[in-house]
Amino acid sequence: MTRELHFDRRGPAPGRAKRAVVFLHGYGANGADLLGLAEPLAPHMPDTAFIAPDAPEPCAANPMGFQWFPIPWLDGSSPVEAARSMAQSVDDLNAFLDRVLADEGLVADRMILFGFSQGTMMALHVAPRRAEPVAGVVGFSGRLLEPARLTAEAVSRPPVLLVHGDADEMVPPASMPEAAEALQAAGFEVRTHVSRGTGHGIAPDGLSVALAFMRARLGLAEPA
Repeated sequence: MTRELHFDRRGPAPGRAKRAVVFLHGYGANGADLLGLAEPLAPHMPDTAFIAPDAPEPCAANPMGFQWFPIPWLDGSSPVEAARSMAQSVDDLNAFLDRVLADEGLVADRMILFGFSQGTMMALHVAPRRAEPVAGVVGFSGRLLEPARLTAEAVSRPPVLLVHGDADEMVPPASMPEAAEALQAAGFEVRTHVSRGTGHGIAPDGLSVALAFMRARLGLAEPA
């Protein structure tokens, strides 16, 4: 049985949006942590719903936040617990994305998955295994989990943008080229961007690159 995800939303009334961006937050945060990005993005992405669910579990290391799955080296959980939790969260997220498409009256290629850190890990795992390809995946400061399984398990190959700060102290910057190489080997179109001097966060230059990618993938005219 899947768990229902609480979410916040910005944009046109449900059913009136022409496209959607689903934000997937990082470990110990919540949906509101990324939903604030809707404010600078919305003027450049008209008729777009911005949707930010909370991950389904309270965070073991930060009870005020949420997690998609525990992280053994941070919270003392076992690898078995982490794998079991992630599998459940994958089911939860897939059910949530199906609900978003139904509620918004959209098809999958009008939806972007926008992840940060652990949310990027979820986006990169879930999107390739969905039958209908989403418009694209934007992944900040994350990594690709289980890359050896990707080629065999991918059933759709949406374009991917990976962005990482070269001063990231939480997720090594090398995670980006490693993910890009595995994705490309599995047949994905991948773009990358390094935010110079940026730690574990989203810098203005990276957000600008993400905006251009999303506009292109969602059929919006290129900025003048």
